[in-house]
Amino acid sequence: MTPIAVTIAGSDSSGGAGIQADLKTFAALKVYGASIITALTAQNTLGVQAIHDVPADFIAAQIDSVFSDLDVKAVKIGMLSKPAVIEAVAAGLGRHASRIPIVLDPVMVATSGDRLISDEAVEAMRHHLLPLADLVTPNLPEAATLIESPVAKSENEAVVQGRKLLALGARAVLIKGGHAEGTESVDHLMSADGTLRRFASARVDTRNTHGTGCTLSSAVAAGLARGLPLTEAVAQAKRYVTAAIAASGSVNVGRGHGPVHHFHALWH
Repeated sequence: MTPIAVTIAGSDSSGGAGIQADLKTFAALKVYGASIITALTAQNTLGVQAIHDVPADFIAAQIDSVFSDLDVKAVKIGMLSKPAVIEAVAAGLGRHASRIPIVLDPVMVATSGDRLISDEAVEAMRHHLLPLADLVTPNLPEAATLIESPVAKSENEAVVQGRKLLALGARAVLIKGGHAEGTESVDHLMSADGTLRRFASARVDTRNTHGTGCTLSSAVAAGLARGLPLTEAVAQAKRYVTAAIAASGSVNVGRGHGPVHHFHALWH
């Protein structure tokens, strides 16, 4: 049977992040993608010009519609900007996804630097979504915001912050090191049983990083939908995103932070 993953996230009108990046990633990794749209953005590679939130009751209707028909094998959660939206998503997943792997990407700031989420929503995310997540995938600033701490300056500090996120209820945490310095981009995967894995790749010198976080989390969800164990799904996702970033120069899109090349293995 065709593996199905669903993304619950905002739409990026420029196509490089959000729902659009998630669906491209699912397709590239041979997973059928469904979508539940939580917000519309007027956005391009230069920034976010406007955000229009989808009403919480309509988000709930989308969740009920998708899960009542499709045999969903994994869920990716992205941009949720309002507490009411977060509560609707948590309630919907409680109705339908109690045995389905959930990957939470706590999207807070766009690559351009534009803030995408309110302070009240951060608190709602801590309370309602972290306990539901089989994996949460914050970058360094997002992890610091979730635990109300300064941004980690070292790998050891990043691991400590990841463990604090585990204490908030997440079953596993992938702290992404893309915002750190150095020649390597290092991510740390840790789980409640004490397991710790380090994933390192050469840092690619490019400004085409729009949608990298969305792409990584949806790539992990795609692996889980195909039945991969979490560690293997993360390893596959890391390889996929690294290659997509490395190939991004062949996709000439926009005048700012361009997208990664989601179909680098298919376009020749």
